[in-house]
Amino acid sequence: MSSGQNSGGLMSSAGLVRYFDAEDRNAIRVDPKTVVAFGVLFGVLVIVLNLVAI
Repeated sequence: MSSGQNSGGLMSSAGLVRYFDAEDRNAIRVDPKTVVAFGVLFGVLVIVLNLVAI
C-alpha cells in the first residue's frame, strides 16, 4: 500500500480533533475523580439495596 492511498484518514480526523479540542465556556466541567467516586457510591448503593430486598 502506498502512502497516497491513505491520505484521507488524517484529513477526515482533523475536524474531530478540532471539535474535541475546543473549549466550550458553557460546558459543565466535572473532575474525573468525582465521576469515579459517584460510580463507586452508586455501585455500593445498588449492592446494599439488593441485600435489603432479600
